[in-house]
Amino acid sequence: MTTDSDEFATRAEAFEASENRPANSSTTANLGDVVQARYPSRRSLLRGMTAVAAVTAITTPLETLVSRAARAASAPFTFAEIEHGIDETHHVSEGYDADILIRWGDPVLADAPEFEPSAQTAAAQALQFGYNNDFVGIAPLPFGSGNSTRALLCVNHEYTNEEVMFPEIRRQDEIGFPDMTPELVAIEMAAHGGTILQVEKFAGKWRPARDRTYNRRITADTPMQISGPAAGHDRLKTKADPTGRQVRGTLNNCAGGITPWGTYLMAEENFHGYFWGKLSRFHPEVRNYKRYGVPGNWYVWGRYHDRFDIAKEPNEANRFGWVVEVDPYDPASTPVKRTAMGRFKHEGAHPIINGDGRVVIYQGDDQQFDYLYKFVSEGRYDPNNRAANRDLLDRGTLYVARFDADGTMSWLPLVHGRGPLTLANGFASQADVLIETRRAADLLEATPMDRPEDVEPNPVTNAVYVMLTNNSRRKTGKADAANPRTRNMFGHILELTPPDGDHGAKTYRWDILVMCGDPSKPEHRTRWGSATSENGWFGSPDNCAVDHQGRLWVTTDQGERWARTGTADGVWALETEGSGRGSGRMFFRVPVGAEMCGPVFTPDDQTLFVAVQHVAVDGAKDYKPFGKVSSFADPATRWPDFDPKMPPRPSVVAITRNGGGRIGG
Repeated sequence: MTTDSDEFATRAEAFEASENRPANSSTTANLGDVVQARYPSRRSLLRGMTAVAAVTAITTPLETLVSRAARAASAPFTFAEIEHGIDETHHVSEGYDADILIRWGDPVLADAPEFEPSAQTAAAQALQFGYNNDFVGIAPLPFGSGNSTRALLCVNHEYTNEEVMFPEIRRQDEIGFPDMTPELVAIEMAAHGGTILQVEKFAGKWRPARDRTYNRRITADTPMQISGPAAGHDRLKTKADPTGRQVRGTLNNCAGGITPWGTYLMAEENFHGYFWGKLSRFHPEVRNYKRYGVPGNWYVWGRYHDRFDIAKEPNEANRFGWVVEVDPYDPASTPVKRTAMGRFKHEGAHPIINGDGRVVIYQGDDQQFDYLYKFVSEGRYDPNNRAANRDLLDRGTLYVARFDADGTMSWLPLVHGRGPLTLANGFASQADVLIETRRAADLLEATPMDRPEDVEPNPVTNAVYVMLTNNSRRKTGKADAANPRTRNMFGHILELTPPDGDHGAKTYRWDILVMCGDPSKPEHRTRWGSATSENGWFGSPDNCAVDHQGRLWVTTDQGERWARTGTADGVWALETEGSGRGSGRMFFRVPVGAEMCGPVFTPDDQTLFVAVQHVAVDGAKDYKPFGKVSSFADPATRWPDFDPKMPPRPSVVAITRNGGGRIGG
C-alpha cells in the first residue's frame, strides 16, 4: 500500500498513509554519509555515474560478480508478455487460464449459507470466505507428500472496506462512523483472520474440494494462545485474561509463510488501526504505543468492545503485532502467537532450513523508515518427527539488519542485557525487548528502510530477496547506500547473499537487484536489466515468490497512486542471474482498484495461485471511464461475477497453462 498525501480517498489509502507515515524518530546516521566518509577519493567516479550505478560499484565486490556470472537460472522465462494497462477485468499471458477459485462470501464450512450481499450476518460470514485475501500458502495433502493435485490453501484476510461491502454505507473513519452498528462490526470482525480451504485439481482445473474435513475459518474472535518469552508478562495481562497467555483473534494479517513442518504463519501487520481511545499522558505504555501508531482509529470496534479501547483496556494492543502459528492439518488446534519472533507490523514470515538444521525466518516491518529482521531458532528442525518441531519458534534469537556502504550487512541481536537493551533504557527483560521491538532496534541503530515488505529466501541459490515498496518521505540528503533514492515513489529490490549459504551468519553481502519505475522517464532514476521491455518494468514491489526452479516472481501494490505508472498492479517474472539479470516480464494484471497479492506455486510449478484484493477501491476516481469513488451500489467494476446483484469480491485465482505444463516456461 502506498501514498504520499495526507488527503485520503479510500480506506485503503488511509491504511497506506498510516503505514507510511514514519513512526521512527531514530537519528541513526544515513549510509550516504558513510559512503562519503569511507570513499572520499571516489568523488570523481561518482560524478561520472548515475547514483544507482555508483552505489552498485561500491557495494558489489568482484567475487560476487564473478560467482553470479557463473550461475544461470535453471530455465528461462518463455511466456508471452502482456501489456501494461488498466480496465475492469484481469488479464493473463496468452496460453494460460486464470480461473476464480474462491470469492469473498463463498461457503467454506459445510453448514455455511450461500452469499447474500444485501443480507449479510456475522454468523454467516464466520462460515464463509473472508474479505481482502492477501497471503496464500500451500500445505499439500497428505502432509509431506509433495502432492500437486490436493492441498490445503491457507489464506490471510487482511482488512475490510465497508464502503463496497455493505449497502448504503459510506467510508466511515472520515466521518465519525455514524452508520456503523454492532452487527456490521461483528461482520467485519468475522471477515478478518484467515481461511484454511481444502482444494483439488479435477479435469485440469482447481476447485474447492467436496471433502471439507480440514476447512476452517479463523477470525478476530478465535481463541488463541500466547507463547514464548513475552507470554504471561504483566504488559500482556487484561481484565479478560489475567494470565497474559490467552487472546481472542488475529488482525490485519498481510503476508505469511508455511513452515517445513506444515504449519501456517499468519503475520499481523497494521494492528494499530483497530484501537481507539486515549491513554493518560503518564501511562507507562505511551512511548510504546506512539512508536507503533496506537490508536489508529480506523474502525469503530472500540465503541462496542472494550478490548479495542485503550482507555479501558490499555494492554490489549500489546497482544497484537505478532506472528501466529496455525496447524492446518488439525482443525481443532489452537493457534499460537509466537512472541520470540518480535512485535511489529509484520509483512511475511518466510522460513528456510539452514544447513545446520536451525530454522531461519525473514520478516519485514512495513512502514517507511522501519527495519528488516530475521529470527534464528535455537533448536534444530527434525524432518522425521513433525511433533518435535511444534515449539521451535518459541526459542531463538531475533536480529535486525544494518546495511553498510561497503556492501556488507550486519545482523544485530535483539537480546536483553546486550548493548543498550538494558533496564537503564526501559528493558527489564527479554519480554520488554520483544514487546517494544521497534524501539530496541532504534537503539541498536539498525538501518531505516524504504518500507520492507515481503522477504523471500531462495532455497535453490540461497539468495534472499527484499521487497522495498516505496518511501515518499525520504528527504534530500537522507538517502543511503541501501536506500539510494530520495522521495522514492516506486521502490526497489535488494538481494542478500549469506556467506556459503549460511542463513545463521551474522554478516552478509547485499546488492540492489532493480530500482523500480518507468525507465523511459529519467526522473524516475531506475535500474533494470537490458532485456526489460516496455511492459517489463513495474512500480512498488510488495510480495514475491520463488518457484521450484529458483526463479523470482514479483507482485506489486501501487495503492491509490497507480496513475503514476498508468498501469494496474500485477505479476512480473524477474531474472536474477546471467546476462538478463534485473529484467522483468509482465505475466498477469488485476482489475481496476485492486492489489496483487499472495503468489505461490504448487510443488510441480504447474499452478500459480494469486490473491486479488480490495477490487474497485484504489484510485477508482482516476480511472477515466469511471471517475469517482466506488460504492456498493456503484463500483468501478463488479469483478469477478459481473453480476448487477453482486458487489466486487476479493478472490483467489488459480493460473494454469493450457494443456498443462510449468508456469512461465
